[in-house]
Parts: sequence; structure tokens; C-alpha cells
Amino acid sequence: MPAISLFEPYAMGPHKLANRIVMNPMTRCRADADGVPTPIMATYYAQRATAGLIVTEGVAPSANGRGYARQPGLWSPAQIAAWKPVTNAVKAAGGVIFAQVMHTGRVSHPANMPAGGRIIAPSALALAGQMYSDAEGMQDHPVPQEMTLADIASTQAEFVTAAKDAIAAGFDGIELHGANGYLLEQFLSPHTNQRHDAYGGSVTNRIRFVVEVAKAVAAAIGGDKVGIRLSPYGMASGMTPYPEVDETYLGLTKALAEAGLIYLHIANHAAMGNPPIPAALLASLRAAWPHTFFLGGSFDLASGQAAVDAGESDLVGIGRAFIANPDLVTRLKNGTPLAAMNGDALYTPGAAGYTDYPNA
Repeated sequence: MPAISLFEPYAMGPHKLANRIVMNPMTRCRADADGVPTPIMATYYAQRATAGLIVTEGVAPSANGRGYARQPGLWSPAQIAAWKPVTNAVKAAGGVIFAQVMHTGRVSHPANMPAGGRIIAPSALALAGQMYSDAEGMQDHPVPQEMTLADIASTQAEFVTAAKDAIAAGFDGIELHGANGYLLEQFLSPHTNQRHDAYGGSVTNRIRFVVEVAKAVAAAIGGDKVGIRLSPYGMASGMTPYPEVDETYLGLTKALAEAGLIYLHIANHAAMGNPPIPAALLASLRAAWPHTFFLGGSFDLASGQAAVDAGESDLVGIGRAFIANPDLVTRLKNGTPLAAMNGDALYTPGAAGYTDYPNA
């Protein structure tokens, strides 16, 4: 049987992707101090619109969910209005774009939050280490407030509102960020979730918040507009493996499949020094997922093509190579050497190291 080329179109439900290459979500911190997208963000994403699917950087669904300096949001009218030029530019260039909705939970600092924002998490357990802020430099992570049941309900509602606002802003859909140690993953891990109610303790209870958020968002905007990113065995933002990892993610995957989500995006951080995701777990997750399934990691053309050929992934998620190579898809297709990124400008404001990389 001939191989399926990464450069062939792919139908992800109603979304017609020009190819099987996904631009992974990457924090870039180019919004303004109020979380309003800036004009250069439209340029940045449009430059990379030849990706089959663009997943944006993490977008905060609420004031409580904003953890980073200059992280964009999706909760104010000004933010929603400022996203429209971004989505219009991508669509004018023939692209498909999903907004990654990311509530940072305990990965935050008050200096990065709007007035009245609260740092909340499943349990009152501080993340070790420090967080950068434009106003105060490096600061220790504070102890978060343990979420009450009312907080859980209101936060779920914030995800729903953000999803609706994303569609209103012109996005083709949203990706729930259930990875990298942010709020959704904080509920999954017994190391960050030490609750004694219906949202803590057993695996069934620890996956409950994520499942409820996914079901509510899918009901609001349609499951064919909702994906989710997960990172089993990931160690970002203080996460560490635990004995029930496989049970947790297999149970979660089955529950999310029932919710009707369009894709499952598994982030494999083994190349960054994290424990590898066992092949048996990946195979089980793939078998349990009825829709688009894809892996995101340190792929190049050969390894990405091999993953698709082996049936391990429908799409191939690529991150950092897109930073310095806005025309990455063309470069891969033509065998053109890739440019190196300016690592000092990953999170700095302005165009340098963001929109100033040329095409080949």
C-alpha cells in the first residue's frame, strides 16, 4: 500500500486541512498588558498559515486563568475584537486555526493577572520555583486557593464562554489545554489534586473536572469544533509521573471520546528529557479514540512520515521549527534547510524573533 504523504489534504470532520502538518501551540507572549492580541500576532499566524492546522498559543479563558506576562485572553470584548484580524488573516491565507484555551491554575503570579484575579487550583499546593513578571521580575509562585465547588462550577462556565467567544472571534474551533501542568492536568494528578470530594481521590474522581469541561464545551459549540491536548508522563510545571498514569489517561480518553471531541492531541516530551510515553499506552489511547488522533513532539519530516505510515498518528504536530521557518511546510516538501530560531526572543515583546524570519 502506498504511503500517505504528510502533504496530502486531510479531512478532520468538517475541517478541510491542506496537509497533515500541525503547528503546535507555543507560548509567545506578544499580547498587550491587558491580554489583548496585538496586530503583529495577525502577521505571525498568517505567515504560518500553510500548516494544515494552526493551534494558537495558550489563551486564558478568564482573569483567574491568566498566568503569564502578555498572555492573550478571551474574556473581554476588546480581546475578542482583537482576535478577529488574526483569524481573518489566517483564513485569507487558506489556513485553519483553533484557539488553545489554557487556564494556568497555580502556574501564575498576581503581577501577571488583572485586578481581582485569583490564583486557584484543585488543592492549596504551591508550585516550586519562580514566575517571571514584567512588573516585578522573578517572583516565587504563591500558594493557590483551593477551589470550592462554586469555583469549579464557575470555572467550567468560563471555559464554555471562552469557547463561544472563540467561535465569535472567527476561530474554527478550540483546543482544551489538558497538558503541561496547567489547571486541567492539575486535577488529573494525585500530586496536585489532594481533594476529598467528588473531584479528588480515585481516578474516576480526578478525571471528572476535565470530562465535565469537555462535555460542556462540546455541548456549547459542537464536538466537531473541540480538541484536547494531553501529556501523560509529562513533567512540565511541576508534574511528575504516578502509578496510575496509564489508568488515568486511558479512562480519560474513553470518557472524552464519548463527549464527541474531534481530536486528541498527545504531547510527547521525551526529547526534552521527560519519561517516554510507553508504546503500549500510546497504542491503547489510539485504539480507544474514534476520531482524529495525533502526536506532537520533536518530529522531522522522516519521523513524522513514519508515524503516519505506521498508523500511530493521523497528523504530525511540530512546534519550534515553525518559529524560525514560517514557510516550514514548503521547506519540508522541497528539502530546503531549516533556519535556526533566536532563542533569546521567544517571549520578548515586539517583532524581533517573531515576525522577522524570512521565507526561504
